[in-house]
Amino acid sequence: MYTRTMQLAPICALVLACFAAPAVAEELQAGTVISKANLDKVRNDTFEGKTIASLLTDKVEMQIRQHNLQLTLARSKPIIVDPRFGELTRKYADKVKFDPATREVSGWVAGLPFPTVSAGDPNAGDKLLWNFYLATQIEGSDVKNLLAQRYIDGKRGLDKVNEMTYYRYYMKGRLDQKDPTVGDGKILSKTMFQFTAPYDVRGLSLLAFHYDGPQVDDSWLYVKSMRRVRRLSGNNLLDAIGGSDILQDDVNLWNARPSWYPRIKLVGKRWILAMAHAKKHVWDKSKKGTPDEFPSQDLKHAPYWNPVNVWEPREVYVIEADAPSEHVYGKKVLYMDTDLNANMIWQSEVYDKKGEFWKHGFFSSVDSTGAVSGVKYRHPSSHNFFDFKAMHGTIAYIYDWTLDSGMKPEDVSIEKLEAGAK
Repeated sequence: MYTRTMQLAPICALVLACFAAPAVAEELQAGTVISKANLDKVRNDTFEGKTIASLLTDKVEMQIRQHNLQLTLARSKPIIVDPRFGELTRKYADKVKFDPATREVSGWVAGLPFPTVSAGDPNAGDKLLWNFYLATQIEGSDVKNLLAQRYIDGKRGLDKVNEMTYYRYYMKGRLDQKDPTVGDGKILSKTMFQFTAPYDVRGLSLLAFHYDGPQVDDSWLYVKSMRRVRRLSGNNLLDAIGGSDILQDDVNLWNARPSWYPRIKLVGKRWILAMAHAKKHVWDKSKKGTPDEFPSQDLKHAPYWNPVNVWEPREVYVIEADAPSEHVYGKKVLYMDTDLNANMIWQSEVYDKKGEFWKHGFFSSVDSTGAVSGVKYRHPSSHNFFDFKAMHGTIAYIYDWTLDSGMKPEDVSIEKLEAGAK
């Protein structure tokens, strides 16, 4: 018998199905802010055709949910690479050799040592990091950066601000001159930090020579109170920069010769959000001591270190690097752009010896041009490093810089280390 109840059953089922149906995913607009308040709502929505869930690493999602990180979406843009970089890659890449036994590279002069890297290559992870280590284009052929290094207590806010000048002179791989090598090719680059403020650190200076070989760096320290230069022994990559959360090994998120790490593995590829075309914020000294002094940082909400910037989709390689036994770290996980000419690492996760998550690094960059050379580069606007065990963070905010300024190799030397610190 066909009853009225039976007649209504299909209609009721249809109504219930409509209520149970998931919301239709939307394509989000540039300028949308992803925060803990709306994350669950927008997780399945898309941006540039990719779901928000797929663009967030586990650690970034954790920071959104638990630590007030907010991401403002921006349309992705191509990264500009100077034509000379490609010219040098084509000229010299065939001369580069990789030794699987030592995991060392020989024959590199300039450009990318490995312009094509196959995912099936068992040494793919090594080669990608050799590309970054030898041919990074984020600092020019030489650079002079003025930095405000901010130290943040995750519960109380900004602790202090150290000002410093950072110099790096590349002895190999230069784009600003016909011959990409200065000297005999044994030194890869020279780096110098000179603290200029406040008074308690003013005059502290550090110099390091990075060799194009497996030997450890030579490094020197000038302490103003002692009025002398001391040569440092051992591997300075494990030293913190000015007592910050950033080790020498963390500069630009990766600063070690790849062969020093006993295992480097390419895990795969994915998409993330990165500060690839960051806003050029200004350090507003007129608002000293207020949350508006550093507009690139959320000083109003705990943990007081979150970057305030725009984030765009980037496809990246995921690379795992096991640290050597003497390192304080156990492992790094790096997110490196799949555009090899861009040659950028956007994020770094640091794990301790027990495999527990410890630190997270964000890198942001802007377009820049060599002052004398006119060569186009990518340049960092900030280097953000957060220690989630100590709940302490350091942001190296680069508020002024000069690339390819006409600097000489002797401008980064022991003599300049001492003279500049007085």
